[in-house]
Amino acid sequence: MTITRALLSVSDKTGLVEFSTFLHGLGVEILSTGGTAKTLRDAGIPVVDVSTHTGFPEIMDGRVKTLHPKIHGGLLAVRDNPAHQKAMKDHVIAPIDLVVINLYPFEATVAKGAEFDECIENIDIGGPSMVRSSAKNHAYVTVVVDPADYTQVMGAMKANKGATTAQLRRALAAKAFSRTAAYDSAISQWFNAQNGESFPGVLTVSGTCKQELHYGENPHQKAAYYVTDSVTPSLATARQVQGAPLSYNNYNDVSAAFELVREFEQPAVAIIKHANPCGVAVAATITEAFKKALACDPVSAYGGIIATNRPLDSAFCEALGKLFLEVMVAPDADADAQAMLTSRKKLKLLLSGSVPKPAPKQVIKSISGGFLVQDEDVVVTQGELKTVTKTAPDAVQMNDLHFAFTVAKHVKSNTIVLVRDGATIGIGAGQMSRIDSTRIACWKAKEAGLDTKGTVLASDAFFPFAYNVEMAAQAGVSAIIQPGGSIRDEDVIKEADKHGIAMVFTGIRHFRH
Repeated sequence: MTITRALLSVSDKTGLVEFSTFLHGLGVEILSTGGTAKTLRDAGIPVVDVSTHTGFPEIMDGRVKTLHPKIHGGLLAVRDNPAHQKAMKDHVIAPIDLVVINLYPFEATVAKGAEFDECIENIDIGGPSMVRSSAKNHAYVTVVVDPADYTQVMGAMKANKGATTAQLRRALAAKAFSRTAAYDSAISQWFNAQNGESFPGVLTVSGTCKQELHYGENPHQKAAYYVTDSVTPSLATARQVQGAPLSYNNYNDVSAAFELVREFEQPAVAIIKHANPCGVAVAATITEAFKKALACDPVSAYGGIIATNRPLDSAFCEALGKLFLEVMVAPDADADAQAMLTSRKKLKLLLSGSVPKPAPKQVIKSISGGFLVQDEDVVVTQGELKTVTKTAPDAVQMNDLHFAFTVAKHVKSNTIVLVRDGATIGIGAGQMSRIDSTRIACWKAKEAGLDTKGTVLASDAFFPFAYNVEMAAQAGVSAIIQPGGSIRDEDVIKEADKHGIAMVFTGIRHFRH
């Protein structure tokens, strides 16, 4: 359809003047409102106010201006339908061929922490209505909701004597409906939160595609990365300064690493493989933390993912040695560190800017026929730890117990974590039996040449039997942290007392499936 009349009303004025200048040069009549009209007039571009076009003034502080039959009739009319043509003639409705709208900045208003009334005033009504009308009638109307699309619209009009193609209009219509759906979703989620409603009767979720991925978990699966929060420091806001685009598995592993290191106040390093930690440590510096984390499982660390909660420096990069890594994520990296890492041609380096403490959010998991929604597990322990054995842990052991239980929260269940001096010594992950997880943790420590004598042990859930404690005693474990709550707790406690092992209950478990 050849474009002869356009309606422009945008909050994001990026590229507006250039695009409008192009339209004016082709003789397109431009209708506009408010700040958009002022911007165009200031640039010397002729504009017809919407109120002039409709013959009806803006009222109610601008809440009502485009909600008018001369606007929506001009957008929704089927141009080759005789009845529609007659209605347009009878009511003096002129066709509108192009609509350029980006909506009131509701999401940005909420993100800056605005008060309730200000957020309400930034809920756009007329904009989404015009976008939907235009998108529905895309056979005749071109709708643009993103300044990034100006270029292709201008290209199409240049190539087609002022017209756009049916294929382009359909693609833009799909994008328009996605935008209004995401907009309504953001409003819905905010409103539910204001009302204290965590699980509304209908839950809408939206995301913006940041990257189409080469493939999913396996080469035969298609995949993409969608962003739901582009404000809070995270992988979504991180800058990739080196390496090829991240893969599906990279994103999954980097997220696991990032989530783990942000648990700690001290300098921390986590080495991740297949979404499970294979080494985690805290120390006075990230260099020392890395050395301790790597010692836990240097074999599995090959080709792994590393996250730190402190900026990278040259000492850290030197400590990496020849270890092959897929991805590294850190808050920042100084010039020397970045220069040293450029020699690792296959390394993907992400800088997150900061590593905020875990904050409550909802986690969604797809299952057959739908999805599950739950609050994220951001709690480590509930209140004071309860010593249940005759022997109580000393201060050093208590620090290690807290560390071990925090790490266990990030390991696939069933989980057993052995720790000494702020570093993992052995990790048993993802087993059907907690006994097998204990065996694996002890075996991994032995394989790495690490002594388990004097270590502390964390279990993500309670011990159903005393056998785990017996195995721990055989390995030389000195203290255990676990949720408690088993019907056999007394048996487990007796076994710990038998071996002089200190045991504390947390009252909270950390299943991770």
